Amino acid sequence: MDQKRNKKKGQQIEIELKDDEATGTYSNLVMITHSPSEFVFDFISMMPAVPKAKVLKRIVMTPDHAKRLANALNENIRKYEAENGTISTSSKERFDMPFNYRGPKPEA
Repeated sequence: MDQKRNKKKGQQIEIELKDDEATGTYSNLVMITHSPSEFVFDFISMMPAVPKAKVLKRIVMTPDHAKRLANALNENIRKYEAENGTISTSSKERFDMPFNYRGPKPEA
């Protein structure tokens, strides 16, 4: 059984990036909610002087994959800051959330 697992671990997975996704989607806000079985990430773009923001992408993950994402993001931020310096999160960039957010409730 261990040999089968080792073979599977050594397999390469081909990942396709479609042309319409290759340029990416800009998001400057992420709303995160969860239930016992999933995490929901709503990626939002807010523009100055525009009273309505729009959810551009919704990603749903299991809790273990959400934790893996958090760990991968932390590791990438650590590497980025080692190469480019500390990322500033000044207080003037922070804001309260006066949103009428109609996303999922954090309940199953």
